[in-house]
Amino acid sequence: MSAAETEVVDLCRDLIRIDTSNFGDSSGPGERAAAEYVAAQLAEVGVESTILESERGRASVVARWGNQDSTRPGLVVHGHLDVVPAQAADWSVDPFAAEIVDDYVVGRGAVDMKDFDAIMLAVVRERQRSGRIPDRPILLVFTADEEAGGQLGAHWLVEHHPEWFEGCTEAIGEVGGFSTQVAGQRLYLIESGEKGIAWLRLKAAGTAGHGSMRNPDNAVTHLARALVNLGEHEWAAEPGPSMQLLLAKVRELTGTDGTPDELFEHFGPAARMIGSGLRNSTNATMIQGGYKHNVVPGEAVAYVDGRPLPGHHDGFVERVQQIAGDTVTVEPYHLDIPLEYAFEGDLVDAMTVSLLKHDPEAHVAPFLMSAGTDAKAWHKLGMTSYGFVPLRLPADLDFTALFHGVDERVPIDALRFGTRVFDEFLDLA
Repeated sequence: MSAAETEVVDLCRDLIRIDTSNFGDSSGPGERAAAEYVAAQLAEVGVESTILESERGRASVVARWGNQDSTRPGLVVHGHLDVVPAQAADWSVDPFAAEIVDDYVVGRGAVDMKDFDAIMLAVVRERQRSGRIPDRPILLVFTADEEAGGQLGAHWLVEHHPEWFEGCTEAIGEVGGFSTQVAGQRLYLIESGEKGIAWLRLKAAGTAGHGSMRNPDNAVTHLARALVNLGEHEWAAEPGPSMQLLLAKVRELTGTDGTPDELFEHFGPAARMIGSGLRNSTNATMIQGGYKHNVVPGEAVAYVDGRPLPGHHDGFVERVQQIAGDTVTVEPYHLDIPLEYAFEGDLVDAMTVSLLKHDPEAHVAPFLMSAGTDAKAWHKLGMTSYGFVPLRLPADLDFTALFHGVDERVPIDALRFGTRVFDEFLDLA
């Protein structure tokens, strides 16, 4: 077992134990402690890094590595340090204790995404010690604030410190490279695009009054009707290039055909995330209204997480307004673009070959991710980005449910597999 495989588990556990919960309003602990840990791990093997703060405690780490004298374009390898909050009472173990249970590391961030932070550190440390420096410029980036859209992390770095990214044309990060099962065969999914973000605020106005009286102009009722309209709306399946390639792979592996939704049933529970790349989506996530049991409020507000496909970003808010109806107003409070890149070229070949070398009977295909990543920030600088966190997973693990889920966990074997594949990738990239 390599040094990277030996220490990746401890690195992952150390990172999980550093609480970097991101509540979206800078009320959490921030990423500074985790950033200092990362910087220390890099410094121990002679890799200099810089910690950059967008606000007090909201810290990202950047470090140049690899052959900086090479004429080849630079590659950004990135992971984020923040995690979504965890309700400890819901978990079977302390979400920040990083316990090992049944050969899994359990804790908030084990999947999203301190697993890859640890893989990055383990492989860089081993290669640095042995003098196996990649033959192209590498920029290691560990960002703040990804879980709240990256405005204090990746987007802030691009706006305020673009000099760090000069010469970089490609990037790899979350979410992709993990295995799933189709017709009893292992299929690794590489993210080659992601849906846009349209976080929306819906406001309903009505006539305030006593709760005991008839009130046909009730703001809460208006809002509820709009949310039902959105919740029941059937967005059409419109697979783009990445999902068309994935559908073709499913047909190949299963020997069957059918509608996109029928084909994605072969992924089992994983279809909840993978199949979300087929269509636009809207999900109500928060409701606010009223202040006393017997008072009808004059206004009610709801928040909706909208995710448009590539090519559907323009006009998406207007379409949501049409579906919601004229009893509410729909306004965006955070928008970001969808992305999609061709599944071809040397970087894609390097990811594919490195996976198949360590799992030769498997298959590889692209997919469009339902959520957003820091790739949206790198896109502003003209970079092509892919999701590549190589994990070989047990066939019975409902992996996609672990993102932001209770008892989030990653198999120890998958962490070690990831170090082997990522090390191989760095020789090929």
